[in-house]
Amino acid sequence: MGASSSKEQNVSSEQREVESLAASTGSNSLLQNAFSKLADPQTNAIPLQSLQQCFSLNYKSTECEALKMPDSLLGLLDHLGPSMVDLFFITDKGGVNWIEFVRGYLKCCGRMPVSVLLNTLLRLFSATGVKAGIPLKLEVEAIDDGEYKISGSLLPIDVLMFLWMCWAMLWNSRTWNFLKEKECLYLPDISLLVLSAVVSCAEGGSGLELWDCDVSVLDVQLPAGKFLTWMLTTVTNLTECFTQFVNARLQNCTSSEQDALESSSSSLREISSEKACNSCLLTCGKAWAISLTIRSAISQEILNPYFPSNSDATDENLIYRSSLHGKGLNRFWSNIEGYLGPMLILISATSGDASEDSTNCRKWIVGALTHQGFENRDMFYGTSGTLYAISPVFHMYSPSGKEKNFVYSHLHPTGRVYEARPKPVGIAFGGTIGNERVYMDGDFSRVTVRHHAVDKTYQQGSLFPNQGFLPAEALILEVEVWGLGGRKAREIQFSYKKREDLFTAQRRKVDMKTFASWEDSPEKMMTDMLADPNRVRREDR
Repeated sequence: MGASSSKEQNVSSEQREVESLAASTGSNSLLQNAFSKLADPQTNAIPLQSLQQCFSLNYKSTECEALKMPDSLLGLLDHLGPSMVDLFFITDKGGVNWIEFVRGYLKCCGRMPVSVLLNTLLRLFSATGVKAGIPLKLEVEAIDDGEYKISGSLLPIDVLMFLWMCWAMLWNSRTWNFLKEKECLYLPDISLLVLSAVVSCAEGGSGLELWDCDVSVLDVQLPAGKFLTWMLTTVTNLTECFTQFVNARLQNCTSSEQDALESSSSSLREISSEKACNSCLLTCGKAWAISLTIRSAISQEILNPYFPSNSDATDENLIYRSSLHGKGLNRFWSNIEGYLGPMLILISATSGDASEDSTNCRKWIVGALTHQGFENRDMFYGTSGTLYAISPVFHMYSPSGKEKNFVYSHLHPTGRVYEARPKPVGIAFGGTIGNERVYMDGDFSRVTVRHHAVDKTYQQGSLFPNQGFLPAEALILEVEVWGLGGRKAREIQFSYKKREDLFTAQRRKVDMKTFASWEDSPEKMMTDMLADPNRVRREDR
């Protein structure tokens, strides 16, 4: 007891303060295990080289989804570990002591505003680019204790490199324990995110030709301040890539290399070939872009099909696909009915001449995220949702708070009842009945997109380039619905469908035992009618 009190008195107030801040993040045990594993017992400090190696990314090759990788990307990732240590950890002669180790961790993963963490992430990119010899036009200036101002500008190729650096950190944290080929990096096509930043930040960006645009050759300047604002409003979850990476690397340094080898179960070649064969609308790049707008468990669920795991999870989240299950609202309903979790619906359409040789054909993708299952109702419903312009330019339109016309889904009425003003059959998002912002007809053949002026539910903005003020009607190419409610939602839907199949089978059967006797059976009635159809029968009253 006395020894314990004496030990507590020997702890400095500075150490108690940083440990208290670390405890608020729930990472005390992680930091203690990592420090005991990395520290030199003689100096009781972590050698600089060991800490740099802990955060290093040593990729030798890449697999790209579509875009050509810049030659300087791997060099940028090679300098990530040293840049992190130089920026966030203060070293003494013997290395990084316990207090500075915890303080450095708090600079990366402590409780702070998202804007500060995004600023930190861009500052890390600037420092890493300098070490890698990449000519960036970013300037970092310290304005206060722990606060920095970033000025200058970025090119679209710089934005691509920055986003791929963030992806590499996320990929490393999610695949380290499951991937055999740890020196190969899979890169998604994120041109839609780069174009989103260009349109939002560059002067006259909305006037650029955005159809089939190569972002690697665009020569426009994106001011650093506007780029930070774009990140804060569009990809706020980008900070999770950094914090997950830091925590995962500290966790991995406490486990043995043999454990990592035993847990490796997949190869990148198997994963990339599987995704190449999968021609779904929701590619890895689009899934990541949508996940960056969501700060909840849905963000993890939407990316699960694109990361290897011990369970060999595939595209089991795909509930409906028009080219696979058939077009039309009835086929759509038979696949999504009973699913009560969040769902993402994607609509691929083409404007103009849809022939293969036509140069006027413009293909685009819009999407909507609902936080509840679809219902057969003749009015709008829902409690929350998000509208997305996905391709060729990514934009997110969150609820405006003025109205709650999130979803409309109406089937043909079961009974033939006369309606003076029948409600439209189809699926819609935003707007009002008859004046929907996005409306897909019951045959899934055409989609109508209207100007945001008709909609008070979702925020303002175009759903595809050069949308205009008039309603735009386009041919639907593909419709997909992805379930994001996890395993529990899938199990509930499976039980629902099993119960419905049982009821349907029961209704198709005629149990002869339910009839009292031959005199009451339908067979006796038919026999009598055929024997003497003109016989007068007394009606029972």
